[in-house]
Amino acid sequence: MRRIVPFLFGVSLVLTACGGAAPEVGADADPALAAGRTIWTRNCASCHRADGSGGRGPQLNEDRVTGRFPDVADQIELVTNGRGSMPAFSGRLSPEEIEQVTRYTREVIAPSK
Repeated sequence: MRRIVPFLFGVSLVLTACGGAAPEVGADADPALAAGRTIWTRNCASCHRADGSGGRGPQLNEDRVTGRFPDVADQIELVTNGRGSMPAFSGRLSPEEIEQVTRYTREVIAPSK
């Protein structure tokens, strides 16, 4: 018990610093969106923050990603091949995973609240 309290405190600090938890996907949502959330949390939130509000990477929430990439193919190309400080994920994620995380950013992270 003595070890778990400091651990949980540390986790809460990290989540607060990272913008909290990634937005949830409804239980009846497309499973690809749930997979996209997991991919986002593991690969993207450290730079863009869990809620997409930006950090080392640009802000993607509040319609920013769809405004910057009106054509989904352009966003998929960026995630796949990278550009500037954005790393390429083609060696880390499958094309299906890239599509899932792209959908998650467009359909869950990006919409204005």
